[in-house]
Amino acid sequence: MQDPNPMPWGALDRFQAHFIVRKDVGTSVGNYVAKTKLTTKGHFATKAIVKVEWNGSGSLASKLNEDDELNEMIAKQSVKNATIYVEPTEGAVRIRSKWDNHLAFGITKELFEIYDRIAGHIKNV
Repeated sequence: MQDPNPMPWGALDRFQAHFIVRKDVGTSVGNYVAKTKLTTKGHFATKAIVKVEWNGSGSLASKLNEDDELNEMIAKQSVKNATIYVEPTEGAVRIRSKWDNHLAFGITKELFEIYDRIAGHIKNV
């Protein structure tokens, strides 16, 4: 008997925008790793962000934690958009969020301003 709802094979409908900041981090890779830690209230559709902190062992996470205006900008976003990862790659540092399907994928002006501000901190570390 054949399954009426087979599992999809091949490429899945998921997209992710990466913002690349050209920066040679050399051997200080740990300085450029950071991730948002969100404190929320409410459940499901009413879930709201109360506080944004950055987890990371290096100086970038410290600089991002000190930028209160940036963290207020992030707190106004949805929980999915406020989950931001910063990680070094070969010759650059990547800023990214979570995966989206083709209907939800996009970058708002506010998100671009957030990523641009993070990029400024990366350049100054």
